[in-house]
Amino acid sequence: MRVGVSTFVTDEGIKPDILGLLLEERGFDSLFVAEHTHIPLSRRTPYPGGGELPRKYYRTLDPFVTLTAAAAATQTLIVGTGVLLLAQRDPITTAKEVASLDHFSDGRVIFGVGVGWNEEEMENHGTNPRTRGRLVNERLRAMIEIWTRDSAEYHGEFVDFDPIASWPKPVSKPYPPIYVGGGRRAFARVAEFGDAWLANGLPPERLAPMMEELRRVAGREVPVTVFGASREREVLEEYERLGVDRVLLDLPTLPEPETTELLDELSGLVDVFL
Repeated sequence: MRVGVSTFVTDEGIKPDILGLLLEERGFDSLFVAEHTHIPLSRRTPYPGGGELPRKYYRTLDPFVTLTAAAAATQTLIVGTGVLLLAQRDPITTAKEVASLDHFSDGRVIFGVGVGWNEEEMENHGTNPRTRGRLVNERLRAMIEIWTRDSAEYHGEFVDFDPIASWPKPVSKPYPPIYVGGGRRAFARVAEFGDAWLANGLPPERLAPMMEELRRVAGREVPVTVFGASREREVLEEYERLGVDRVLLDLPTLPEPETTELLDELSGLVDVFL
């Protein structure tokens, strides 16, 4: 079972190039970063975690700038979006950003994607929250066309463009792995697009039956990465017994000295599960 980290990189915490280097030096396999373009101050949509929305949500850096910095400082570290909010993004621009990062990093990109939860944030981007699932599916299909065809076109309900040329094409073939985030309602999306399911912080006892359900829906084995995983060794051992492919330990947003100290503590888990 591979061990990486998932985190919010902000202007108040450790810089992404230094974080990437620290992770690679300690044997972590990957860095996944969250995305929020902004936070509407109305705060109409409740925070799924309950209580006040944490400060880090307001201050996230752009994921592609962040991951480019981390990739530039490392040689083997996988860099991933966890998750990119595709319901809030133009698919043509996003396809180029993903392919450019994949080109720059020599194929070290994982494209983690989700539909999001903050409805007013979506609305600010012109997205109807009621149809965001169908929108994301179309944008994924359109991006795959752009990545895999010299002359790409797509005609759908939400995405519509005549033949276009867009380079670079991804180094990863046929394109970077797509990790689909979400719960049961995302299983059909995982089945269609997913190289893996990105399960958000589910404890082993809840994850096990959902993995079985996903196998039935997808009609195949789907690798599972647990996002925001517990740091408790006993819990991680349960994930390994379930056949989880990767755990992403939840890394708080802290300045460099505190982050370094914490990663030194967590690096022992990498040795256990490699």
